[in-house]
Amino acid sequence: MSTLLTAPPAVAGTTAPTASRPAGRGRRLLLRLIALAVLFGLWELAARTTRNPTFIPSPGAVWHQLVVTSTTHDGVRGYSGHLLIEHLGVSLRRILIGSAIGVAGGLVLGLLMGTVTWFRVVTEPVVTFVRALPPLAYFSLFIIWFGIDETPKLWLLSIAAMPPVAVATASAVLGAPTGLVEAARALGASKWAVTRDVVLPHGLPEIFTGVRIAVGVAYSSVVAAETINGVPGIGGMVRDAQRYSQTDVVVLGLFAIGLSGLLIDALLQIAEKRLIPWRGRA
Repeated sequence: MSTLLTAPPAVAGTTAPTASRPAGRGRRLLLRLIALAVLFGLWELAARTTRNPTFIPSPGAVWHQLVVTSTTHDGVRGYSGHLLIEHLGVSLRRILIGSAIGVAGGLVLGLLMGTVTWFRVVTEPVVTFVRALPPLAYFSLFIIWFGIDETPKLWLLSIAAMPPVAVATASAVLGAPTGLVEAARALGASKWAVTRDVVLPHGLPEIFTGVRIAVGVAYSSVVAAETINGVPGIGGMVRDAQRYSQTDVVVLGLFAIGLSGLLIDALLQIAEKRLIPWRGRA
């Protein structure tokens, strides 16, 4: 009789955490919406207080530019002859190519740094030196070498994305569990097999974090990459609008860059959960 009376609380206790998850997500979403509403309210208040659209454009002015740059208005197509989505698409293509080259180069460089001691001693200061440089510091050199077309932009984004991946990969390789490595070698595994089957799976979470940082660095460098002959391109649009004091277009470009960056990072997080399901469980 007593077991029948005590069973329902146990079942209810097991279902409580599952039921609380949607409620927790709803609260987080509500808090974010409230924060956004407060920020937009403060923005509108600041615009009304200054009454200088060149200094602080109102949210309405930025929305108007979103409509203008996304359509053909009074015979003018978008901004500088290209729609906003086209500007953003060109920049995303540059970021995708530059990030892919930088991530691939960083993986190879990081693996060599983590497995070959003399190579790490030689290259580690160089990688740290390049990582500390702002993109504009070497963009001018790329323009001298490669001209003003696509090549210097892709080089800039590739070089900017490479060091975070190289550092993360080298750190992951060096931090592999010694016991697992020695056990694999004792079973007759080659050095490459140990790296492939033991070191890399263990280091993938840290490596993927480096990839996310690298993509973020490449994205933040797109405005610098498009300062020269960057139209079409969202960074080029921002740079061009800045020259003519079109602050509302500048703010619109920043929103486009930031929101698309959030979307890309969210996609990377989804890919991370799918590709590395063991993260945080071992």
